[in-house]
Amino acid sequence: QVQLVESGGGLVQAGGSLRLSCAASGRTFSGYTMGWFRQAPGKEREFVAAINWSGGKTAYADSVKGRFTISRDNAKMTVFLQMNSLKPEDTAVYYCAARLYWGSFDSKDYEYWGQGTQVTASS
Repeated sequence: QVQLVESGGGLVQAGGSLRLSCAASGRTFSGYTMGWFRQAPGKEREFVAAINWSGGKTAYADSVKGRFTISRDNAKMTVFLQMNSLKPEDTAVYYCAARLYWGSFDSKDYEYWGQGTQVTASS
């Protein structure tokens, strides 16, 4: 089992920045691919970013490419999402998730999930 707890969400003006953190506990964190997903009201959960176990591979949704950066610190068992140039359309609940293997950005393929943290970018 892997337990995930997100933090760092909040209210920010459009154009601002936030840094989300996801602290993991339980099984060996360093072996897992970590992902960030988001869900806005009335919409399906969507992929945002993912990083493989070593940090050597990353992937981003087109909508956040160039603005968001995913990173991880295996010693601290934490994954981060740096969000810059936030837009109102980035407003959503952001979830951290984990799966054993790299290669899928489908939420159905992720085994473990955090409880989510709200991000609101106001215009």
